[in-house]
Amino acid sequence: METKKYPLELNTMPGFAGSSAYYLRYEDPKNPDALVSKEANSYWRNVDLYIGGTEHATGHLIYSRFWNKFLFDLGLVCEDEPFKKLINQGMIQGRSNFVYRVNSPLPSRYGGTSRGEGRFIPPQREEERSKPAFVSFNLKDQYETTPLHVDVNIVSNDMLDIEKFRAWRPEFADAEFILEDGKYICGWAVEKMSKSMYNVVNPDDIVEKYGADTLRLYEMFLGPLEQSKPWDTNGIDGVHRFLKRLWALFYKDGNLLLTDEAPTAEELKTLHKTIKKVSFDIEHFSFNTSVSAFMICVNELFTLKCSKKAILEPLTILLAPFAPHIAEEMYHLLGNEGSVCDAVFPVYDEAYLVEASVKYPISFNGKVRFILELPAGMSREEVEKTALADEQAAKFLEGKTPKKVIVVPGKIVNIVL
Repeated sequence: METKKYPLELNTMPGFAGSSAYYLRYEDPKNPDALVSKEANSYWRNVDLYIGGTEHATGHLIYSRFWNKFLFDLGLVCEDEPFKKLINQGMIQGRSNFVYRVNSPLPSRYGGTSRGEGRFIPPQREEERSKPAFVSFNLKDQYETTPLHVDVNIVSNDMLDIEKFRAWRPEFADAEFILEDGKYICGWAVEKMSKSMYNVVNPDDIVEKYGADTLRLYEMFLGPLEQSKPWDTNGIDGVHRFLKRLWALFYKDGNLLLTDEAPTAEELKTLHKTIKKVSFDIEHFSFNTSVSAFMICVNELFTLKCSKKAILEPLTILLAPFAPHIAEEMYHLLGNEGSVCDAVFPVYDEAYLVEASVKYPISFNGKVRFILELPAGMSREEVEKTALADEQAAKFLEGKTPKKVIVVPGKIVNIVL
């Protein structure tokens, strides 16, 4: 049989240079004579922001710098550096779960008492005693065990779905399970996501159960963008509850609650402090604290029973980059045409954030005795005079003249006797 021969590929430029300088081609994609013209490069210059993982940075971006500097030395590009700002997002770590296999046969003293719901296995029934057995996390110290990784997708809030486990590992289909309070509780640890550790979470499953917006928000809520953080499905319920509470400002028992009433000063303050916080966080890539700000805002509006369009519309637009699907739906419920993505992003007004009053903790010798609410614009001297004249202060003064009165404007009053 004739052996086929293929030429050895010696041209590595498309993979080496092409993948390292591709961003320049975006600046002038139809130029048939050059990677990028000087006119186009002088207009676009270098990339404003590049976001990629640390492995991506060391395995690819270092070559981008090499090629950009090479092209700069040749006078073909106008910037010495390819990227103005580089952010390495942290790695999402896996939350592994474990089951605990009993190494030796089940002891005959175990009889399924209040701490568990296993079966008593008489000593004479060796065929049953040889079956594999697994003990729940809080009972494992009573036995000699070996931890085994278990697929996190058959574990919910650290509770094992035993029937799914039997189907997943057919060799353990007839295994015994020593339970606690009727449940098998798994152990856990934070490790790198890996198929061998069965801790890879399929995002499709999360979307199917909670929706894409919950998944997006939870990923941002896990922690600072540049830090590695563990994925923990146990915490996703809180984000999902936030979205349901937000929806409850629009609907109750199937009825639309939206009104055209004018907002109160308190509602405007809640909205504008959220706009200010989220706008700042977006500029600084602090998405986790943005999600916290949204939660605080919705809780406050829920307490105020606010379903006013003047408040909920800018809040919906503000939320759109974080939860675009529910924001799009709410935007149309508010009576708007087009997409929420095309709406003008809200800007906070500092006038709504001015405090009308300040609550002063009044301390005597460093110990807080009562709270006094005073107008925000009071001078230091007026605050001191009002605090000393208050009837609540009389019983702590006991007729004594204070040695010193310390007033921290807007914060605290400490009376030293």
